[in-house]
Amino acid sequence: MATELLTRLKELAGGLAARLRPPAPPPGEPALPPEPQPYPWEATYPDGVDWQAEIPVAPLTDILDHSVEAWPDRPCLTFMGKSFTYKEVGGLVDRAARGFQDLGVAKGVRVGLFLPNSPYFIICYYAVLKAGGTVVNFNPLYAAREVERQVKDSGTAIMVTLQLTATYPKLAGLFENTGLEKVVLCPMGHILPLVARAFFTLFRRKEIAVVPEDGRHVTFDRLTRNKGDFTPAPVDPESDIAVLQYTGGTTGLPKGAMLTHANVYANTIQTRMWAVNAQPGEEKFLGVLPLFHVFGMTGVMNVGLYLGAEIILVPRFKLAEVLQIIDRDKPTVFLGVPMIYAAINNFDELDKYDLSSLQDCISGGDALPVEVKVKFEQLTGCVLVEGYGLSETSPVCTINPFVGVNKPGSIGMPVPQTIIEIVSLDDPMQLLPPGKRGEICVQGPQVMAGYWNQPDETEAAFQGGRLHTGDVGYMDEDGYVFLIDRIKDLILNAGFNVYPRMVEEAVHLHPAVEDAVVCGVPDKNRGEIVKAYVKLRAGEALKPGELKRFLKDKLAPYELPRRIEFRDELPVTYIGKHNRRDLVAEEVRRLNEGLPPIDDEAEEKRAVNS
Repeated sequence: MATELLTRLKELAGGLAARLRPPAPPPGEPALPPEPQPYPWEATYPDGVDWQAEIPVAPLTDILDHSVEAWPDRPCLTFMGKSFTYKEVGGLVDRAARGFQDLGVAKGVRVGLFLPNSPYFIICYYAVLKAGGTVVNFNPLYAAREVERQVKDSGTAIMVTLQLTATYPKLAGLFENTGLEKVVLCPMGHILPLVARAFFTLFRRKEIAVVPEDGRHVTFDRLTRNKGDFTPAPVDPESDIAVLQYTGGTTGLPKGAMLTHANVYANTIQTRMWAVNAQPGEEKFLGVLPLFHVFGMTGVMNVGLYLGAEIILVPRFKLAEVLQIIDRDKPTVFLGVPMIYAAINNFDELDKYDLSSLQDCISGGDALPVEVKVKFEQLTGCVLVEGYGLSETSPVCTINPFVGVNKPGSIGMPVPQTIIEIVSLDDPMQLLPPGKRGEICVQGPQVMAGYWNQPDETEAAFQGGRLHTGDVGYMDEDGYVFLIDRIKDLILNAGFNVYPRMVEEAVHLHPAVEDAVVCGVPDKNRGEIVKAYVKLRAGEALKPGELKRFLKDKLAPYELPRRIEFRDELPVTYIGKHNRRDLVAEEVRRLNEGLPPIDDEAEEKRAVNS
């Protein structure tokens, strides 16, 4: 199936080299086509970055092998105080690769990683690839039902997880209901320093899962009890699938994006090229983003390893702990989502921590409010740039320059060898000029091979040979892209199109507002109306009517929120993106149950009248 999809995509899209030139003339016309016209971003591309630079085609495992050879004694991973050198990591990867091959891993075999951030994730990720298999990334926060669905859809045969009660029980019942054959169990104590290991063994024993001793369960110790003499698997980087990366499922059931070795390797190189000031063998990456998410996988893990950086892994985001790590361990590169940067900005005791080591920071995964960017840069002296990407693009498509013009509100310009085009929302074959809003489309070496076992979805996504992102935006004359919103999040208010991101930006301008989510909720008269869910800063007070008056000259009448609800916390996905789906589901549920909508302005008026 994967081969059929790849063949179909090549027919649809052609090669990237061909896309960089205009089509050949019809018969009878002059044989030589006109010189290709430059893209808007070529004239303003940042110094030190070549958009037309050659992107090598190579197996993804070359990243680790290169750095193990170049920096064997440099710290590679640091986790909760314990460090592993590149040589140590390389040795563990080779031994795990042999262990996986002994379990039957070869080309076409899919191995799931059901792991939070830990050394096990990186070791097993590269070991599976060296053994010839395909990595399937699983969110360890998934419920058992969600895990079962993804195991069935992907055909995962082997799963790797921590031997903890928080993870293993979700897998225990899958042997009978799915094609899962084996589970590799990784002990938490083995990746902790001696003192922490002893504490964990003595005082957190109840968190260790009890596992049957049978052939279906394999310990990590047993997996790696060999000499590391694995058989190198032959890899065709452009056709062999390295990773099945499932989309978030916010617009339906999750789909597995097939990312080839060439896709993920290319995106690693593209991102590294963009970081013109990064010093190989000297950087420290703070790994807060989950590695099972495509942003963390490429931006933290693969780029960090390619640069020979020390990657400081954090199992989960806790604000005070992250600030302590920055103060103590002095990371230089930090990737996060807007929620993380906003939380740092609003932390009451921020002056207790030294954040001056941070040099390059990237925000992605959600819209970065301009005031969050400006305040974070003022507090840290670090450049915070916004980027944009998708699971389908490995993920990075655009980034604002670290050196050069950094346009607030923009998601940047295309990374090397990437073409961004804006097409009409009414006619997907019509290209739009700069300044016109339409659907953002992407072409480049990092674009996926297609959706796993979904040829119709794949063909629909690649109309005209371009990947259609489902995002609305525009490009300015300088080639900077501006994201307006997801097409699926578009609010249709009495015939008017309302983009939630535009309303959220306006709400964020109020000094009492810490965060806001805007979505469309059902309304029998207008189809949908705009509702804002608002979180206030600590100690601030704000009434709905006051906020509406504040927004009156900042939004069109049809964009103004008809309902406002203040909340102590706003729902987010596991990576920290606003979760509009859950909010809309709440509204639909109340409607179906005959309950009145929650509207703090209406409550305020009732209180005044009473």
